[in-house]
Amino acid sequence: MAQAEQTVTLTTAQAIVRYLSAQYIEIDGAKTRVCGGGFGIFGHGNVTCLGEALYDHKDALPLYRGQNEQGMGFAAAAYAKAHLRRRFMFCTASAGPGTANLLTSAALAHANRLPMLMLCGDAFLTRLPDPVLQQLEHFGNPTFGVNDAFKAVSRYWDRITHPAQIIQSLPAALATMLDPVDCGPAFIGLPQDVQGWTYDYPLSFFNERVHRIRRQAPDVAEVADAAALLASAKRPMIIAGGGVQYSGAVKELTDFAERHSIPVVETIAGRANLVATHDLNIGPIGVTGSDSANTIAEAADVILAVGTRLQDFTTGSWTAFAHDAQIIGLNAARHDAAKHMSATVVGDAKLGLIALRDALDGYLAPESWTQKAMAERAKWDDYVAENTRIGNGPASYAQAIGAVNAACDPRDRVIAAAGGLPAEVTANWRTLDVGTVDVEFGFSCMGYEIAGGWGARIAQSELEPDQDTIVFTGDGSYLLMNSDIYSSVLTQKKMIVLVLDNGGFAVINKLQNNTGNESFNNLIADTPTATHQVGVDFEAHARAMGALAETVDNPAGLADAFARAKAADQTYVIVMKVDPYDGWTTEGHAWWEVGTPHVTQNPKVQAAHEDWESSRPKQRKGI
Repeated sequence: MAQAEQTVTLTTAQAIVRYLSAQYIEIDGAKTRVCGGGFGIFGHGNVTCLGEALYDHKDALPLYRGQNEQGMGFAAAAYAKAHLRRRFMFCTASAGPGTANLLTSAALAHANRLPMLMLCGDAFLTRLPDPVLQQLEHFGNPTFGVNDAFKAVSRYWDRITHPAQIIQSLPAALATMLDPVDCGPAFIGLPQDVQGWTYDYPLSFFNERVHRIRRQAPDVAEVADAAALLASAKRPMIIAGGGVQYSGAVKELTDFAERHSIPVVETIAGRANLVATHDLNIGPIGVTGSDSANTIAEAADVILAVGTRLQDFTTGSWTAFAHDAQIIGLNAARHDAAKHMSATVVGDAKLGLIALRDALDGYLAPESWTQKAMAERAKWDDYVAENTRIGNGPASYAQAIGAVNAACDPRDRVIAAAGGLPAEVTANWRTLDVGTVDVEFGFSCMGYEIAGGWGARIAQSELEPDQDTIVFTGDGSYLLMNSDIYSSVLTQKKMIVLVLDNGGFAVINKLQNNTGNESFNNLIADTPTATHQVGVDFEAHARAMGALAETVDNPAGLADAFARAKAADQTYVIVMKVDPYDGWTTEGHAWWEVGTPHVTQNPKVQAAHEDWESSRPKQRKGI
């Protein structure tokens, strides 16, 4: 007779936490917990049961107390990105508005293909106490609530309706988060009563398990077809995306480019695939790119796109390439590999580059083409040097970036997101070492900068504790979400935060002006309802949260302040005003499709519309 399986009686919440604490991942031959811990704000929907379970595992799964649920999600996303998607954090929030606050950060993680586990309170399954505090009632569907909104922004979604369900649900959530193709946020709704219900779980469910990230080998026939296409190229180019880093394929990318003498351009997510001084690094491509990359992109006849989803800022809304240019998509995800009728190589970037390298044995791009690309990059380097030079016009983002770039350590991590800084960092930052730049532009989300800096700093304390996390943020994003300065102080996770104050949402004001519109409701000074003009003392505000802080008058003073920040042992905020109108990087921009009025009484708007539309004939019409 078969022996009965041993069981242990646990609540649903206890079983979830015990399972997570037993999951490991192998990275470079070393074993570590795949879940680095979590970020949590407790409320009535998660404190009594999940909180009780987390307390008993607080050493194995450290819980960081957030100040805002959206910020927790941003921190979790940045943590996963710093760990190259090999580790993740969970976020727990209470039922109702606490959980709803995670929607934006779930969308950011989804757009950027980043793992994040959400363990969120839900309404009582029995419905005996309905309607309960913070419950949204849908009269025709009592099962429908706030948590259903996460179906659109999750790669895996489940609501636990019985304790036994997690035996299937948790492994499925982990498999999704660790899959190179399906990677993204997983959402698990936890009804408040079900969290505390018990079940006799098999002990084997809690056995230690070591996970590995799957490497999908590319199809032999697809490699052969792609190699034949590349071998015919007179003007080949590689677009290197963020997937290169997630695959750990930087060495293979470099080797492939050098062996075949093919110029490389980088996407925003792919910044820091190559150092700035590498001969074949021709610069960032696209709307926020470089003249060098965009010039060769327009002339390239065969384009190998590696680990990129070819977002519109990369493709210039699909005007960056010649109509007859042929694209090869090398990507773990078929959806991304096949974009715009690309020839596909579906598979891991590292294995795919090795296979293509071997299949292309003996091929070299024409020397004249490679030399042209290098010459274009040299011209762009000259432009950046002048653009970032202190004293070149009024104080600007570019000058601030240049000052920090010159003074930071090569392994310091740089964070930026949304507003004008992603474009300025992408164009002007000279990469000192690979994998050191996080410009969040997959969802272009204001507020990510400081919260993401905190999450990145937590990851760095595990990976490179002696390096700094450098956050570039504008005044608009700072006002939107700054409370994780306090989080970083509480947890002793030091950041250096550069607050560059241009008096409002200046980059959108620039877009407003560039499309013929008058400045309106973007800069504080141009907001009709802002009848009492008053500046914000960002230095005093940061100090009030426990950070060290100072204000500098110009980029020259910023360099000295940055040295003091580097020497400090706690979070340091440096504030500097920049000009909202002058000092923008004016070169390097590809066309970007923006909806402009087709009918207007304003002649400036009409002229801008016609000018904008004049570039539309360059747009590729492939799906």
